[in-house]
Amino acid sequence: MNKGVYLALSSICLAQGLKIPIHYYKEKEWRPELFFQTGGMPSSHSAGVSTLTTYIALQRGLPTFDFALSLVYGLIVMYDAQGIRRQTGELTLKVNSMNELIDKIHDDESVKFEQEAPKKLKEMLGHQPEEVIGGALLGATIGVIGHLCTKKSRKMSNFSVKFDRGWL
Repeated sequence: MNKGVYLALSSICLAQGLKIPIHYYKEKEWRPELFFQTGGMPSSHSAGVSTLTTYIALQRGLPTFDFALSLVYGLIVMYDAQGIRRQTGELTLKVNSMNELIDKIHDDESVKFEQEAPKKLKEMLGHQPEEVIGGALLGATIGVIGHLCTKKSRKMSNFSVKFDRGWL
């Protein structure tokens, strides 16, 4: 795999890992399972695509097809993360609360009604806009750091080639 892929995947993992201490700071509740869940601060979707887009922009330049493709793809992912997926999560909250209301109604009835309770739907699907922005900023930072590290390693490899050939 190339460095852009490594950086984007690292950024996604870092964003997922940061959700645990951020949640703990806000809610005073330690939940390591957040590493494997969607939603929350920062958005790992935004972090991954922002890292890749930033890295491509700095390595290849803004007028390249690679950058244009990555930028458009990234914007679609971020829009989806905070738009459609967030709306789905809000709808899920309403459905789950309706199930609780129906359970309360059934408990108050004198007629016994037995039905297997449906599984509670996952409520944290999408992101608030600030979570997407947080992920994008994290991703851009990792993209810049990745570019700077790659730039240094290229200079060092050029130096060693020149040194090996006796140019110095």
